[in-house]
Amino acid sequence: MLGIAPLKSQGIRDVGTVAQYRHLVEMGVPQKTRPFRLAERLFYRVLSRDETPSLWFEYQKPSANNPELRTWSRAFLREGVTCALAHARRIEDPRVRGSAHRVISDVSQFLRSDLAESPLEKKASKYTLHPDARPPSLFSVAMIAYMPRLQRERAGFVERLGRFLAKPPPKKSWTIQIGRKAIRPTFHFLGDPLNADKRGNTPDIPWALHWIELMVRLELLDEMLVAQQILARLLADCDDQGIWSPKNLRATPKGPSHISDFAFPMEHDTRTAESRRTDVTFRLALIAKLAGWSLDYI
Repeated sequence: MLGIAPLKSQGIRDVGTVAQYRHLVEMGVPQKTRPFRLAERLFYRVLSRDETPSLWFEYQKPSANNPELRTWSRAFLREGVTCALAHARRIEDPRVRGSAHRVISDVSQFLRSDLAESPLEKKASKYTLHPDARPPSLFSVAMIAYMPRLQRERAGFVERLGRFLAKPPPKKSWTIQIGRKAIRPTFHFLGDPLNADKRGNTPDIPWALHWIELMVRLELLDEMLVAQQILARLLADCDDQGIWSPKNLRATPKGPSHISDFAFPMEHDTRTAESRRTDVTFRLALIAKLAGWSLDYI
């Protein structure tokens, strides 16, 4: 199974290859090792025109009699693979760049269209994404965040993307209807994907930190009000040494969405209070470095 993440919300319990690959990248495993070579051999087949049914992975069975799902799933899997390869700094590979440009073109066409303002359709009592809508996904956003040269080449797209992601998302729940298959929009966004209370407290710190990092890489943080509130709250809990030290921290923060499980936590020994602070402290320091902040601690 390729799998792009542990989709527990969709009944998929296995951690997918894309998520595993990105976890190895986050952990700093040498990229010339066997796990990377085996995964990339598969990834580049996904990016190619190879239409072998096995390359639909978890979508192979449900798409057998659903040609619309087959087309959608291959495009979605290519997004995930392109994101993973960009994350691993394969950003000058022509296959990765070519795939990235195709992804951006599809999303850009959506952002320029009237559908960007009203992308949902109501059928009976349910709301579904318009079949022609191609909103940004976590993978398309992360892909370009890891490709600074592409950001410069598609600067207009990045600006439109920032405006779209800064607006409040629809309050009504919705699904992606592909033929007869309804897919939950776990990775697709119709606005700001973060949520927090007025004090900046969020129920999913790992996901918020990953999203904030992406926004900093894209130089879009100034447009993201909720992300700024969450970041301010987390920074307020840092001590004089820059260590994240909230009161009554009894466990490492959990990510109920599981979207950022590939990156959090990296510290697996959480028996001590110090180890429970490690991941958030590291992510905040990384965000500060990417943002170009000057940090001086005595």
